[in-house]
Amino acid sequence: MNQLFKNTGRLSRFIFRENRIRIPIWFISLSGITIVIALAFIDLYQNDGERQAMAETMRNPAMTAMVGQGYGLDNYTVGAMMAHQMLLFTAITVAIMSILLVTRHTRAEEEDGRIEMIRSLPSGRLSNLASAIIAVSVTNVLLALITGFGMYALGIESMDLEGSLLYGASLGATGILFTSLTAVFAQLSESSRGTISLSLTVLGLAYLIRAIGDVGNETLSWFSPLGWTLGTEVYVNNYWWPVLLLLVVSFVLTILAFYLNAIRDLNSGFLPSKAGRRNASVFLQSPIGLSFRLQRTTIFAWAVGMFAIGISYGSVLGDLESFMEDIEMMQQLVKPVEGFSLTEQFITMLMAIMSMISTVPALMVAMKIKSEENKNRTEHLLTRSVSRRRLMGSYYILSVATSFIMQFLAVFGLWLAGSAVMEEQITFGTMFSAGMVYLPAIWVMIGVAVLLVGFAPKFTGLLWLYLIYSFIVVYLGDLLQFPAWLSNLSAFGHVPQIPVEDMDFLSVTILMIIAISVSVAGFVGYNRRDIAG
Repeated sequence: MNQLFKNTGRLSRFIFRENRIRIPIWFISLSGITIVIALAFIDLYQNDGERQAMAETMRNPAMTAMVGQGYGLDNYTVGAMMAHQMLLFTAITVAIMSILLVTRHTRAEEEDGRIEMIRSLPSGRLSNLASAIIAVSVTNVLLALITGFGMYALGIESMDLEGSLLYGASLGATGILFTSLTAVFAQLSESSRGTISLSLTVLGLAYLIRAIGDVGNETLSWFSPLGWTLGTEVYVNNYWWPVLLLLVVSFVLTILAFYLNAIRDLNSGFLPSKAGRRNASVFLQSPIGLSFRLQRTTIFAWAVGMFAIGISYGSVLGDLESFMEDIEMMQQLVKPVEGFSLTEQFITMLMAIMSMISTVPALMVAMKIKSEENKNRTEHLLTRSVSRRRLMGSYYILSVATSFIMQFLAVFGLWLAGSAVMEEQITFGTMFSAGMVYLPAIWVMIGVAVLLVGFAPKFTGLLWLYLIYSFIVVYLGDLLQFPAWLSNLSAFGHVPQIPVEDMDFLSVTILMIIAISVSVAGFVGYNRRDIAG
């Protein structure tokens, strides 16, 4: 047994050294934002009356589907508010961090031939997988401790030591669960792309199951690990057993991952890719066809996910108006916009959120060329009659097309479900305009991705942090009363909120010009720089 895990500790230390910049950035981003928002809640809601007014606005089904059930709404302390509005999305981000780190040090290293080199040295068969799981799990534990003690150090009355540690433990346990889950998928899939796709698909399904359960059948929420995370009822009842449940399932998945890794051959998976055609199709013989072939599973999975997200949000639109009529405090707090219903006002927020989610697959497609370059695969194309400009253009066109498809499916799902539950239906044209107006902002993000690939491919990861920043300032900007200039730093902060606001052709045109300019600059940079430079 010892031989199977030989030099696991040394490999774990090597992983930490390799990520000595990446991991601290995650720590600072996640724990820092959490602490800053907790402090902001104190300044924004300085008495019980103001907090209870906010609690009433969070009771509607749309917000329940979005952020989870509101435990402690009858006594909406700063702690209860923090757990209700921030725990779920922070846990999702921690899960994504774990998925990316585990994939990077398991299946991705296997594709690059590094694990074969490590196994030629004095190391055990399971050492690499064990070191990756240990390193990422320790990262999650450290994040949990930093977040927990950091929130307690704020000295907020409703955020005691037990609740703060439970908040951090919920995040850490969620990250550890997806660490183990990704380790299993790394054995099942033959590629890092497949590993990430399967892991993110499960994460998306977990969010949808929880959303449907929280709005309708609470029992259904317990079939989602994210439902377990929220089931801790942090700062309200402080239940620790959901954290234990997350860890127990993580342990079982880890044992499964070790077993699968022990019985499979290197560079193989239990879900092998089916044999391709003997002769490539005409479409596959073009760069854009090849690009689509490499990423079609990811694109299809995200397409289904975006349509499901639209349906899940649309299914709760029918209850908003009645909710507004039943609660007098809500009527006083939410100032109606003349000529527009509450549902139409909520749609603007939903469109912003869905647009930023749609940006994720578009960026994944655009930046795929970087991973192909790192694996020396683009050289095979460039040695043929394929120019760099044409190669980059194929990924760019596919990324732009992906953004349109994702946004359309999300809008169509929202309209389809909303029409089925709303008495006064909103026309598809209105929803289409409200969603598609965000495309220029998404294209700006794609343009920045191309710019980074062209000039600084090593820093493309920073774009994900910028997307997280955009989500925070747009989603929480009004709630936390951020200054306007913070929102203006995001491309999504310049998009007119149709149908509540009129179409702002100037802002949209400027976004288009920026998107085109940075894209052209990225093409120029990629055409001039050294490959893998």
